[in-house]
Amino acid sequence: MSEAETFAFQAEISQLMSLIINTFYSNKEIFLREIISNASDALDKIRYESLTDPSKLDSGRDLFIRITPDKENKILSIRDSGIGMTKADLVNNLGTIAKSGTKAFMEALQSGADISMIGQFGVGFYSAYLVADRVQVITKHNDDEQYIWESSAGGSFTITRDTVNESIGRGTVMRFFMKEDQLEYLEEKRIKEIVKRHSEFIGYPIQLEVEKEVEKEVEDDEEEEKKDDEEKPKIEEVDEDEEKPKKKKTIKEKELATEELNKTKPLWTRNPDDITAEEYGSFYKSLTNDWEDHLAVKHFSVEGQLEFRAILFIPKRAPFDLFEQKKKRNNIKLYVRRVFIMDDCEELIPEWLNFVKGIVDSEDLPLNISREMLQQNKILKVIRKNLVKKCLEMFAEIAEDKEQFSKFNEAFGKNIKLGVHEDSTNRSKLAELLRFHSTKSGEEMTSFKDYITRMPEKQKHIYYVTGESRAAVENSPFLEVLKSKGYEVLFLVDPIDEYAVQQLKEYDGKKLMSATKEGLELDEDEDEKKRLEEQKASFEPLTKQIKEILGEKVEKVVISNRISNSPCVLVTGQYGWSANMERIMKAQALRDSSMSSYMASKKTLEINPNHSVIKALKEKVDTDKNDKTVKDLTYLLFETSLLSSGFSLEDPSGFAGRIHRMIKLGLSIDEEDISTAVEEVDDIPALEETAESKMEEVD
Repeated sequence: MSEAETFAFQAEISQLMSLIINTFYSNKEIFLREIISNASDALDKIRYESLTDPSKLDSGRDLFIRITPDKENKILSIRDSGIGMTKADLVNNLGTIAKSGTKAFMEALQSGADISMIGQFGVGFYSAYLVADRVQVITKHNDDEQYIWESSAGGSFTITRDTVNESIGRGTVMRFFMKEDQLEYLEEKRIKEIVKRHSEFIGYPIQLEVEKEVEKEVEDDEEEEKKDDEEKPKIEEVDEDEEKPKKKKTIKEKELATEELNKTKPLWTRNPDDITAEEYGSFYKSLTNDWEDHLAVKHFSVEGQLEFRAILFIPKRAPFDLFEQKKKRNNIKLYVRRVFIMDDCEELIPEWLNFVKGIVDSEDLPLNISREMLQQNKILKVIRKNLVKKCLEMFAEIAEDKEQFSKFNEAFGKNIKLGVHEDSTNRSKLAELLRFHSTKSGEEMTSFKDYITRMPEKQKHIYYVTGESRAAVENSPFLEVLKSKGYEVLFLVDPIDEYAVQQLKEYDGKKLMSATKEGLELDEDEDEKKRLEEQKASFEPLTKQIKEILGEKVEKVVISNRISNSPCVLVTGQYGWSANMERIMKAQALRDSSMSSYMASKKTLEINPNHSVIKALKEKVDTDKNDKTVKDLTYLLFETSLLSSGFSLEDPSGFAGRIHRMIKLGLSIDEEDISTAVEEVDDIPALEETAESKMEEVD
């Protein structure tokens, strides 16, 4: 064997190795990713050189990475048929010239950064010392002889011309002499797991040499046959009939076999036109472990200042824990040059798109970028913007197929509404995707676009009503005048609709107007406006009296232009919560009750001047405004309008007491006849049972 030359490690590299060896890191498995990544780079280099000079591949045409675990000797070998290193490369690259990132990486480590960032600083090779106490590098470059680099990380390394190992032709073999407590990395299962996680989409085959037991049939009397053969002269021809069947036995033998670990090729690097739907389907299933096919796929690449490729999938159904707060997000896998980096990068896609699955492979991000750096990374912001844009294009494509979009909307409609609430940039595009039931849509759902096509000429706004369910809002008193005018009203019955509509003020220049809030504009003509003013004047005593009776329960009492069949409704302020929003907020288990005091809207009681009950009440007030019946009937009207307007009763028992007394009057039952078991509610004024009350008039 030729003489070994000894070289000293550059000081910073010595410090780095000492840091790696003497510090405890939990994710030591990253060494395999780093070494495979370096091997892939070496293969890239020889492939690139062979484009201009094909003879470079004469020393070995197959480009591969091969992992060989040797449990007996506790050695893990990783071979590549890449460009290899000359003696000068070995001296420079592996020890004497510190990479510019060495110091920066040590500083990052000392300030609490993750060891997995090592590759980003160009010193990924040294991660081998996480698991090995001695490393040997056997390498052969086309322009030089085969050399062995070896070091136990004690401040120096040796380089020897290789006269002991068989020629490897071209490339590099790295031998890791494993530490006693790191022998798990020699296990077939563990190696497969790491390669699948980190290096599944490396562009070259990663082979693993595995021991397999094979059964072989051998003749039982093998030894005797051999002896007989030696004694007897050989017979050239034997008749088949004369041959006697020989006894055979099965024995198990161990054989070395090569298994390819990364058979799933990086689909995103191929031309989308060459990929079949089946290929996308199987890639989606391997990526997500979903048993169903995807609903839609978008495969694209972005070039220019920034380069990345991506494949995005939309599943057919929403997972049961779609909006689970504590759930780890791992829908978009981030790769850098086909090396897996992370699968829970929150900066890559906004939360409202948390159902989109896929991969992003960037050419520009540094390998093993840390989470801290990701947050500030401008490249990532551009990738995020592009992903959102492509998702919106994909949704628009799905919307062209009514049946497909119906499935999509059923599964992910809430996400789109969350997007309207959160994403101000794309709000108008997302509004195109919203679907609601309406007074004219029947069982189908309608979009804003279709709504506008059905609008009468004089209608200037888009009207909507919010509520707990479609059944609750379909016959809402708020819709009476709107329906009579032929205006369509959208039903917003999903709790998230309340949040979305607070942000979406208009669509296509038309203002969104709530039928349950103040300031409802109904495009009235001059006659209608004049009549309303006259009614306001004539009903002023009644409105004042009702306000006096109800006190703080309502902010004001006004004549209504939105109801035609109901006696009265309660509307909320234009900028506060609606009745439905108040209900939603009260249902929050961990809500801050102080917020409801200023967000809960002041209620306005709107009365219908054309309704018989209101007319009769007006007559009573005109005759005697202190009539006790007026007070009780006012409370009844207020509480029934609370219910019909979607609010909850503050005092249900008081309301029940009033209803019971009305029932008694209707049945002409005297108070004395009622069992004493039914107690009266003290704070409610008794209904006058005089002849002048005539409940029939008010009925």
